[in-house]
Amino acid sequence: MPSGVERTFGRDEIIVSKTDPRGRITYANDVFLRVSGYAEADLLGRPHNVIRHPDMPRAVFQVLWDAIGAGDEVFAYVLNLAADGASYWVLAHVTPTFGPDGTIVGHHSNRRWPQPAAIAAVRPLYRRLLEVERAQPTAKAAVTASMAALREHLAGAGTTYDELVWSIISDSEREA
Repeated sequence: MPSGVERTFGRDEIIVSKTDPRGRITYANDVFLRVSGYAEADLLGRPHNVIRHPDMPRAVFQVLWDAIGAGDEVFAYVLNLAADGASYWVLAHVTPTFGPDGTIVGHHSNRRWPQPAAIAAVRPLYRRLLEVERAQPTAKAAVTASMAALREHLAGAGTTYDELVWSIISDSEREA
């Protein structure tokens, strides 16, 4: 349950995790453990969505899974939920991990400290996607409606999600 407390981590720190192909955590670095407030034993083998914040739109995770499922990398702004209910924002870079035969054998995620201006820029979109999701009767309907709203937003802006993330990064770095 979210506590309303927001935490952060150092600009030079990187949160790292690895998962199997189904998203179950196989590795968590010390920064991940400290910021999330979980012990390693409490994370290993659990789905990565154990840190999913309820105020994080499902559509963003659909974009993420679509990209890595296709063998592509993806960058995303993600709001996570720590074990104690605190929240923390990250700029996630998620890549598929390939086995010798070219099949996806897992995923690797590096998460960096996001510029506050970047979070301020993405919050209105995420709030809108959440409104759309919460008006739906089922989780499946929520993802479908939220994806439609995200596609509509991106089409209106003449951009892709990846381009949106990179434009926010560029804009926030100029403001820093």
